[in-house]
Amino acid sequence: MNAASPMTLKFRPGLRLSDGAFWKLCRANPEMRLERTSDGELEIMAPAGSDSGRRNLSLASQLWIWNQATGLGEAFDSSSGFTLPNHAVRAPDASWVAKDRWGALTQDQRERFAPICPDFVIELFSPTDEASHLRAKMREYITQGARLGWLIDPKTDTVEIYRPGQQIETLTRPATLSGEDVLPGFVLDLKGILFD
Repeated sequence: MNAASPMTLKFRPGLRLSDGAFWKLCRANPEMRLERTSDGELEIMAPAGSDSGRRNLSLASQLWIWNQATGLGEAFDSSSGFTLPNHAVRAPDASWVAKDRWGALTQDQRERFAPICPDFVIELFSPTDEASHLRAKMREYITQGARLGWLIDPKTDTVEIYRPGQQIETLTRPATLSGEDVLPGFVLDLKGILFD
């Protein structure tokens, strides 16, 4: 099966899907995986396949366990949407926000698509993903404020590491990944995620 981009719905020129309208659309269709581009277009993504879901749960649970032990911030799963500074609403496969930045948000902001770019994001390739689309999202996260991002591709056994102001680093079949100074002490075990 060939990879496919998410379906993108474009509205008439100049018409953007507002924050309120996007929130209502998502609430009315909770079974759909929706994101909004910085241009206000709606992206509809296929649900993750079972194997991708298994891999994603492993990486998200490792992030959650580390965060519970350190208390340095808040960890999020793939159903968590964030409104980036460019007005895109994105839901990384796993993400993390530092405690002070999360604490600066109001309760109302936290209950919707929080107006913040996570400090750390992970995207995991699935068979329905198009490489160019995921790479563009990773670049978007970094330009919008993420301090570290990992794009994990089990099909090619590679990980692309994104950092602000640096070239993308590509690793082939690493056993672990370090959270560096963004997630001090976090080490992601890639067994069962990148390879079995």
